[in-house]
Amino acid sequence: MADLSVNIGNLKLSNPVMTASGTFGYGKEFEDFVDLEKIGGIIVKGTTLHRREGNPYPRMAETPMGMLNAVGLQNKGVDYFIDKIYPQIKDIRTNMIVNVSGSAIEDYVQTAERINALEAIPAIELNISCPNVKQGGMAFGVTAKGASEVVKAVREVYKKTLIVKLSPNVTDITEIARAVEASGADSVSLINTLLGMAIDAEKRRPVLSTVTGGMSGAAVKPIALRMVWQVSKAVNIPVIGLGGIMNWKDAVEFLLAGASAIQIGTANFIDPTITVKVADGINDYLDRHGFTSVKDIIGGLIV
Repeated sequence: MADLSVNIGNLKLSNPVMTASGTFGYGKEFEDFVDLEKIGGIIVKGTTLHRREGNPYPRMAETPMGMLNAVGLQNKGVDYFIDKIYPQIKDIRTNMIVNVSGSAIEDYVQTAERINALEAIPAIELNISCPNVKQGGMAFGVTAKGASEVVKAVREVYKKTLIVKLSPNVTDITEIARAVEASGADSVSLINTLLGMAIDAEKRRPVLSTVTGGMSGAAVKPIALRMVWQVSKAVNIPVIGLGGIMNWKDAVEFLLAGASAIQIGTANFIDPTITVKVADGINDYLDRHGFTSVKDIIGGLIV
């Protein structure tokens, strides 16, 4: 068996397969289907400073080779996570990572600071695709300045591994990646969902209550793969690739493009055991091609 371990900053993963936030709950929901400790890292659903009810229904829609979601970061807030969820997940022997979201820089800072105190949470993933309410609703992550400001502020209070999740809804994702690297990010993960919409032609109305939503699934893979390749050449910190990974072959492609690890999202809804299958598939690929370590193929694309 090949060595599947990888490092994301100071974070060591037993294998490069992680779960994408919002698609795997808090991990416990999947323990009847898969051995959670065989997953390199589990990124739990988005957590905000205060409770959020999320958007009105309908907030999910199926699309060709994918889905749209406009859940709206529904969660019970960071204090609930600390009091109720953390005790249930702290003894799971893998990397339990919290996705942090907010609508103001102060929200991010306070949430990250509280999670920093949790011994069994070795990293956070910062979702900078959230709308900045103090700047008219423009997402933090669509400008280098906005991305830099929130990452700098969080870096001051958060002392463990800081992963920043990048939005693809930008002109030049490498500019944003370089900005967050300079501001203290230990790693970047990409891509977050693409902005899309669905229309009910018979009713002449949008399918989603919010009109637009985040598109994920197999259809976004070529875009995600391209962006991961570009960003991996633009920064010196590890890149975590996600977007349309449905099987081991997709995962290997992201690794070859320069990702040090990958996240599986939409595929979890189709097959709750997909994470372990992908890890096994990566191992088989390495064995067949004579590689002794997954590190041997990271960024190994021949162009």
